[in-house]
Amino acid sequence: MRQFLTADIIVTMAPGNKVIEDGAVLVDHDRITKVGTRRDLEREAEGAVHRDLRHHLLMPGLINTHCHSGLLRGTAEGLPVWDWLKTYINPMHRVLNAAEAEAAAFLCYAESVLCGTTTLVDMWRFMDGSAHAASAIGNRLVMVPYVGAHPDYNFFDSLDDNEAIIERWHGRADGRIHAWVGLEHLLYTDEPGRRRAADMARRHKTGLHTHIAEAELEAEATQKLFGCRPVKALEQLGLLESEKTLLAHCIWLDDADIALIANRRIGVAHNPVSNMKLASGAARVVDLLAAGVAVGLGTDGEKENNNFDMFEEMKTASLLAKFSRLDATSLDAWEVLRMATIGGARCLGLDEDIGSLEVGKKADLIAIRCDTPRMTPLFPSGRHTNIHHNLVHAVRGSDVALTMIDGKIIVQDRILKTASLSDIITEARHAAGPLFERRDAL
Repeated sequence: MRQFLTADIIVTMAPGNKVIEDGAVLVDHDRITKVGTRRDLEREAEGAVHRDLRHHLLMPGLINTHCHSGLLRGTAEGLPVWDWLKTYINPMHRVLNAAEAEAAAFLCYAESVLCGTTTLVDMWRFMDGSAHAASAIGNRLVMVPYVGAHPDYNFFDSLDDNEAIIERWHGRADGRIHAWVGLEHLLYTDEPGRRRAADMARRHKTGLHTHIAEAELEAEATQKLFGCRPVKALEQLGLLESEKTLLAHCIWLDDADIALIANRRIGVAHNPVSNMKLASGAARVVDLLAAGVAVGLGTDGEKENNNFDMFEEMKTASLLAKFSRLDATSLDAWEVLRMATIGGARCLGLDEDIGSLEVGKKADLIAIRCDTPRMTPLFPSGRHTNIHHNLVHAVRGSDVALTMIDGKIIVQDRILKTASLSDIITEARHAAGPLFERRDAL
């Protein structure tokens, strides 16, 4: 099907931060074939389904480079990260079952597309259910099983589980589903586990994702165990050899760590809300970007963030950089928008397909209302241009009116079109009760 989408403004996120007023996007099936002004494209759009998005802007779908589905929202509060893991999170993993994991995935993916996120990197459990959820809802998904590759952490998914997920799901759902190797944490591995994880990523030619350098205590523990800092330990242990490596958090880095990440072309998922809530610290995002590192944004999980709103994440990223560096010029709004779009795509090695509105790329786009107090006044160009500042500092996920993925309408007029939101919420509520009962008994 050919579609002709017209809007007041197109924020392309193409090189040069190109913005088109009275713009249009022509879509053929799942790909963008033209981007330009309404007037220039009208003739070529004859016969296409016209979606007139007056009082809206179009931009690329947002890319969440690190999250965890879950059902613990608002119940894991007030502890630093290592105490938080031991008190709330690891006991949940010990009792979680596949049905609960699938209900959580449906809930979190529905919330995400409603807030304008079209691609998620989800580190979760029992990920057949995650694949079912993404297949039904229509989001793009990088599945990363929560693997504990050590006998003491056998209450997580295993490397056997991870390999089965890759073999069953990688490339499915018309290519929307990718499956990577996941490690919950370097400290949750032993030597055979690390060796096998690295080998799996090489054999299957897929990516590897893990948490690293999130807490100061972790850096000290890694130094004691491996004789070096966390990122260097990953390199020495052969865990940076996959086709694509994505590291979450990367807070406690020194200059040598940043140089190593840049030289290895490793992606970093920055999670500012989670890092602030768990008092983990402020990542050196400005320095990472200056070194040429691909940096994306992630919400982290529902338990350490409490929502999956990537617009909130953008604002927090901007403010945290300014506050931690005591420099109001740090991390300007265009840089933050790139992190949430094309930068996130670079982190995943998918920037040829997603992350900007350009000819030949996938039709993953969102429409945001412009006729709201939050977007007023709005100057797309000229001396007082503020469109980028409004998108980062004012807009919320609730301002997203339409979400399109692979050329398919997933959300229209704030309504999820591919699944019943009320059924998803009901199922998640039913699943949460027994999960909490078993965790409390444990």
